[in-house]
Amino acid sequence: MESRLVSLIIVSPSTLYIVVFMDSITQSKEYADFITVTCLEWTPLLEEDRFKDIIVNSLSFLSKKKRVTVYSFVIMHKHFLLIWQMLGNHKRESVQRDFLKYTAQQILKILLKEKSPFLDKLLVRTKDRKYQIWERNSLSIPLWSGQVIHQKLDYIHYNPVSAELCNYPEEYKYSSARFYYRQDMEWKFLVHCDG
Repeated sequence: MESRLVSLIIVSPSTLYIVVFMDSITQSKEYADFITVTCLEWTPLLEEDRFKDIIVNSLSFLSKKKRVTVYSFVIMHKHFLLIWQMLGNHKRESVQRDFLKYTAQQILKILLKEKSPFLDKLLVRTKDRKYQIWERNSLSIPLWSGQVIHQKLDYIHYNPVSAELCNYPEEYKYSSARFYYRQDMEWKFLVHCDG
């Protein structure tokens, strides 16, 4: 497939910006993506660490299989955010679909086994599924500049602080903040994003 390339030059009084737009297949290889994944109807499914661990383990697997580079993440009670970049010929749409399908299946397996009260909130009864874990059409934004990458890193790391789950970003366990602020290597799949 041929890539389309369009350049746009934006001039402000003090700065010249050159923004390059490419088709989505090329973007996924050249740029990192910021994604937001939300639990269906903002259900607090991810309050329990065992569900957060499913997400972390899946990110680790994708990294080991060289499908993605994971730069940053945070897993909140009702959603999670991450910055990742596709590797090789892997397409973001395919990797993201597989990742969300696998994590949903693993979480749903536990909820069904335990007859969780969350099941009522997750009941959708569509043609292809009875239950749904994630909202459809997760937000995905290609990160084209160092400034935007650093803005999203701060947004990710300060999410638990804003939610009053901790006082400082590095205090929250399910986040890459300790990796950036303390050089903590608990999440071995993380790669430092220089922006």
